[in-house]
Amino acid sequence: MIVLGIDPGTAALGWGIIDRTGGSLGLVDAGCLETSPNLGLPDRLLIIHRFLGELIARHDPAVVAVERLFFSRNAQTAFAVGQARGVVLLAAAEAGRTVREATPNEVKMAVTGSGSADKDQVGRMVAVCLGLREVPRPDDATDALAVAIWAANSERSDGPAVPGAAVLDRAAVAPMTRGESSYERAVREAIARDRKAAPRS
Repeated sequence: MIVLGIDPGTAALGWGIIDRTGGSLGLVDAGCLETSPNLGLPDRLLIIHRFLGELIARHDPAVVAVERLFFSRNAQTAFAVGQARGVVLLAAAEAGRTVREATPNEVKMAVTGSGSADKDQVGRMVAVCLGLREVPRPDDATDALAVAIWAANSERSDGPAVPGAAVLDRAAVAPMTRGESSYERAVREAIARDRKAAPRS
């Protein structure tokens, strides 16, 4: 199954495509689309829409996963993310793709096991999950790959989420009390292997 993950933004939109085959995940492609600050918002959104349409047509993802706008102290940033998210949802709907949405904390929890993980931790675990020697760059692409990993894990472990369902930070509202999933076990084992292989100082 091909999954397209998106880290939305109007100035920089991160994207990452992974392939889930059985219990393994592999990198297909990733990058960051940057739009010129000299362009007006309508033109930026049009560029994003056209790019996403081409990306979906080229890689044919079964699922498009996008980070949900949870909160932001910067209202201008929140508006920009929200506008970019709308374009992502439109492009996915036009192509008839399944859409999955997650809060930043849910993505961090799925990739690192901690909802409070920092960018470096997320980057390292994205590399581990995808079997990469180095952390993908730029950061926007890494974040998008993390979203794709979350979606691939959700599709495998918990079944499809309810489309359009309101999602809050479950770690803060109602902590999940379930056993370790196969994905979580794989992440734990990957971390253990990574630590064992790391050179000792």
